Amino acid sequence: MGLPPRVYFTLHEVTARWGCNIADVAGWADAGRFRILTGIPAVRCGEEVIAGKVVLSPMELLPLFRRCGTGPTEGVMRRIQPLGRQEWLLITDPVGGLAVTISDMLILAEEVHAFEEENEMVRRVTSGPGATTPYDWDGMMVALIHRIHEQGLPATQAELIAEMQDWFADQSDGRKIPDSRSVRRR
Repeated sequence: MGLPPRVYFTLHEVTARWGCNIADVAGWADAGRFRILTGIPAVRCGEEVIAGKVVLSPMELLPLFRRCGTGPTEGVMRRIQPLGRQEWLLITDPVGGLAVTISDMLILAEEVHAFEEENEMVRRVTSGPGATTPYDWDGMMVALIHRIHEQGLPATQAELIAEMQDWFADQSDGRKIPDSRSVRRR
């Protein structure tokens, strides 16, 4: 039995996955396309104590995201947004805020995938433990090999792709069918 899908990606993993600069990731987060999270120990925000997962504001940590790579390696968070809440809270204790590094920053895997879908980005093919894909590509390959062995190749590539899409439809009751472009790339 394999491991479940990933829950988070680090910012460095996202930049490698998307082939972009960390400043781009910070900009998209600031524009509300996804959230940058980190985990914190208990801090006081006025009368309230907050701990665990919180959202960070990339613009408050802007020097960490310089394109030229000359920025500091550590920034200070003075405001946080607890997950599931809309308001930003000022950290009052510790008085100077909390130190954070880019290595401590995460993006939820579901938000990474949603961003990729929204922007029609090709996900890198991953395999092994923790790999995420909504499609059973390995099962499709087995079915494809069996089909070619038993019946040979269809007359056209379009017919082959249609048969593969039909296989996905049969396996998922019509809920998870990759587009023809994704099938051709495989």
